[in-house]
Amino acid sequence: QVQVVESGGGLVQPGGSLRLSCAASGSIVSSRAMGWFRQAPGKQREFVISIDRSGDNTYYADSVKGRFACSRDNAKNMVYLQMNSLKPEDTAVYYCAVARGAYYDPRPGGYEYWGQGTEVTVSS
Repeated sequence: QVQVVESGGGLVQPGGSLRLSCAASGSIVSSRAMGWFRQAPGKQREFVISIDRSGDNTYYADSVKGRFACSRDNAKNMVYLQMNSLKPEDTAVYYCAVARGAYYDPRPGGYEYWGQGTEVTVSS
């Protein structure tokens, strides 16, 4: 059974930074791509970033390019989301997910295991 647990959310001022962590247990994790999605109140879940199994390639939503970065440590089964220059519109619950395959995928249906989410609020 694969478990996914996000951490690191909180309240941050506009322009600030936050680093989210994702701990994913299970031997299959290192062979799968990982992704981050977010869901703001009253909105659908949207893609943020996907990183392939090696960590060499990432795919970003246009809304976060140049501000967010994703990395992974397969030895620790950890994935990180570094968020810089945060804006109020980045406010959402952020979810980490384990993909069904090895390569990046922007589609929620491409992910098999999901965490419970961590809340990020960007406000002054």
